[in-house]
Amino acid sequence: MEKSCTLLVHFDKGTPAIATEIKEALEGSDVSAKIDAMKKAISLLLNGETLPQLFITIVRYVLPSEDHTVQKLLLLYLEIIDKKDQKGRVLPEMILICQNLRNNLQHPNEYIRGVTLRFLCRLNETEIIEPLIPSVLQNLEHRHPFIRRNAILAVMSIYKLPQGEQLLVDAPEMIEKVLSTEQDQSAKRNAFLMLFTCDQDRAINYLLTNVDKVSEWGELLQMVVLELIRKVCRTNRGEKGKYIKIIISLLNAPSNAVIYECAGTLVSLSSAPTAIRAAANTYCQLLLSQSDNNVKLIVLDRLNELKSSHREIMVDRIMDVLRALSSPNLDIQRKTLDIVLELITPRNINEVVLMLKKEVMKTQNGELEKNGEYRQMLIQAIHSCAIKFPEVASTVVHLLMDFLGDSNVASAIDIRAARVCCCALWIIGEYCLSLSEVESGIATIKQCLGELPFYSVSEEGEAPTDASKNSQQPSSVTVSSRRPAILSDGTYATQSAASETAFSPPSIVQGSLAAGNLRSLLLTGDFFLGAVVACTLTKLVLRLEEVQPSRGEVNKVSTQALLIMVSMIQLGQSPVLSHPIDCDSYDRIVLCIRLLCSTGDEVRKIWLQSCRQSFVKMLSEKQLRETEELKAKAQVSYAQPDDLIDFYHLKSRKGMSQLELEDEVQDDLKRATGEFIKDGDDANKLNRILQLTGFSDPVYAEAYVTVHHYDIVLDVTVINRTTETLQNLCLELATMGDLKLVERPQNYTLAPESSRQIKANIKVSSTETGVIFGNIVYEASNVLERTVVVLNDIHIDIMDYISPAVCTDAAFRSMWAEFEWENKLRKLFLGWLQSKLSTFAISVGGSILLFDVVFDIVAVNTIIQSEKDFLDHIIKSTNMKCLTAPSALDGDCGFLAANLYAKSVFGEDALVNVSIEKQLDGKLSGYIRIRSKTQGIALSLGDKITLKQKGGS
Repeated sequence: MEKSCTLLVHFDKGTPAIATEIKEALEGSDVSAKIDAMKKAISLLLNGETLPQLFITIVRYVLPSEDHTVQKLLLLYLEIIDKKDQKGRVLPEMILICQNLRNNLQHPNEYIRGVTLRFLCRLNETEIIEPLIPSVLQNLEHRHPFIRRNAILAVMSIYKLPQGEQLLVDAPEMIEKVLSTEQDQSAKRNAFLMLFTCDQDRAINYLLTNVDKVSEWGELLQMVVLELIRKVCRTNRGEKGKYIKIIISLLNAPSNAVIYECAGTLVSLSSAPTAIRAAANTYCQLLLSQSDNNVKLIVLDRLNELKSSHREIMVDRIMDVLRALSSPNLDIQRKTLDIVLELITPRNINEVVLMLKKEVMKTQNGELEKNGEYRQMLIQAIHSCAIKFPEVASTVVHLLMDFLGDSNVASAIDIRAARVCCCALWIIGEYCLSLSEVESGIATIKQCLGELPFYSVSEEGEAPTDASKNSQQPSSVTVSSRRPAILSDGTYATQSAASETAFSPPSIVQGSLAAGNLRSLLLTGDFFLGAVVACTLTKLVLRLEEVQPSRGEVNKVSTQALLIMVSMIQLGQSPVLSHPIDCDSYDRIVLCIRLLCSTGDEVRKIWLQSCRQSFVKMLSEKQLRETEELKAKAQVSYAQPDDLIDFYHLKSRKGMSQLELEDEVQDDLKRATGEFIKDGDDANKLNRILQLTGFSDPVYAEAYVTVHHYDIVLDVTVINRTTETLQNLCLELATMGDLKLVERPQNYTLAPESSRQIKANIKVSSTETGVIFGNIVYEASNVLERTVVVLNDIHIDIMDYISPAVCTDAAFRSMWAEFEWENKLRKLFLGWLQSKLSTFAISVGGSILLFDVVFDIVAVNTIIQSEKDFLDHIIKSTNMKCLTAPSALDGDCGFLAANLYAKSVFGEDALVNVSIEKQLDGKLSGYIRIRSKTQGIALSLGDKITLKQKGGS
């Protein structure tokens, strides 16, 4: 069994002969050699070696040494060696150690005394400690504070031992006397901590007796006072009024750590507006006064928590929070903007926008490396303000337009110029209604596209030319080559060859619709933009037919539009570009050509009316969804009409301050609405208890599992169901997956039919399903060998780490393309498969099909027959958010496709695409595709869906 240890040192084991070398070095007189030998011996012991032959050598040659380093290493050695035999009795040779420790506790050197007292804090053997108690107590009155503070800690450690109260009966009274006369701040802190830990009533009495002097105490002691107040108020909420004044007085302490803890204590103990306002003000002061970025991030987290529960109070502090933008750290700036955007109201919107505009202007003046990314966040924040409060749109529209085509991709609202052009083209196609507007729109598009065709082939020996003379950049480059050729009759001739390549200009040009920009983007191979151009021209021509009385003009414009579309297809099918036109864009352009060649009334209605109606419907659904989300966030528990109404103005003051009065009112309101009853309800906790052993086992164990972000806390209850005393009972745990046991629980002695609460902390490093397993090991007096009780496995569900989240469609598509790791793995595997096992290739219908390895694709296999019910079941099982609008899921066409999104507590994105089809027999088929940046969350989600998709459970 592995033992719990208080010391951990990395060490690479040496050869077996190293023990002999250590012994020789310890027997010598060279102090430096002894130091190195002791370090090696300690490292070997920590790595599982026993080295029993060294003990006598160390007693003979190391104990007498006066060197401080040697004595410190000796204490470390004594800390980790086995002091008991297999039956749990202290080894006889430990008597020699006791004598040495007694001598050290009476040593004239203060350092030797202090480190020995500190060493006693880590001893659990009563037989060793009991003879040393008189010497420990003598050091409580030593003249040096270093010794006194360690003596107090030693007394506290001894008193906390199972038999400690019998060894030191009057320890709390003794420490209280020391506390009343002690002048050293560290020693006073240790003394108060001892009272707080071992005799809480005595500590409370001392605190209330000296309540007027608390503000004058040192920082260390004030921190312990706050810890005591939190503990007392959690166990007895009715007494927190006594301590409110203490907390308020400590808000003016000179120590930033103390006032931070004061603010946190106020928030945890009171929901009174005055208390929350004082805490928010304290956090804002720390946010502005501290230079450490980590401190700023922590304070912003606390402000974010206050925003969630006390938004109306945080609204008044919005400008103080905004001042944190002066920090150059992007994480601080991002978190600040996230908080501020949820605190904007009609009263403060103008101030916030003005502040954001000033920050945008600062980014243009500086030359910082990350100015572009910071500018992007500011522009997005201003854009959000303009959407939420249209009355400020007129003041920011010019600013937004200035950065719309910024050469810095980040500050251009995180969109490329091609997307800007697509949006602009869609607006032109939908909202150019009059004759002048339609003609202007067509002329602008033609001007940006330039002359046709988009490329030309130069003749032999001529310089490369571009069909568009107005273009600033040549669109193609021709390379001519000549070589001799032998004809069939044996004569020589000169053979010429000309090859053409399209010139790729910069992908982003200043200005969204600058002259030649559309042409430049098309020549880079952006045929999605070409399809948008075709659709826009089609809409404009169809609308021109309605507003232009001259049929000849309409035909002329229609012919020009057809020529542009044919030229784009010609460009896409030519070898001058690095990749040909994609099938989707080709089909859309061909559809536009067919529509212009044969236009019907039904088609005109679809293109000119139905598209706009769909857009209006999409906006309505988006607004409705955002409104529902806001209502859900702002939802609070409302009292019933016949509930108690408490008017604090009529409440008897009895000398209470305003804060105490408000706090009493808040408590009354909580009792009226039943919040106190909910807080004390253990129903949810009972549902989270897992049984680890059987009822017939000699030791019964059950665990309450709490998952909190990066930590898993196991609160294990162990009950001795036998009539024997169980000694050295230990809970041994191990983990699978990305879970790590932080510390191993210590050994306990369990009386007959008694119980013990054992806590185990486990660190989580990634979002992945994990397993915790282990056993309980103990010794009984009537059994020679140790008894092992195997525990049931604890499965940590991935659902505890992910929560529904929302992202834009563009962000989803971007992440979907970025997280295409499974295709890379598949290609590597198939390449290896082809090289090693060519027989795995099967010829089917003239094509070659290879066995596919899919790591994140789950085939649909369910008894559910409704597409919508199946989607709802997947959403519920995976705890994800459906990004597809409800209107897109309406109807009964036999097909369904939806995107789901969630975010883990580690900031990982989980993307799921559900594509299903209803077969003729009524069964559902299809695939569920999962993507994430890490394979762990994708594979765990895949396992979860495979397990849950059949429905019903």
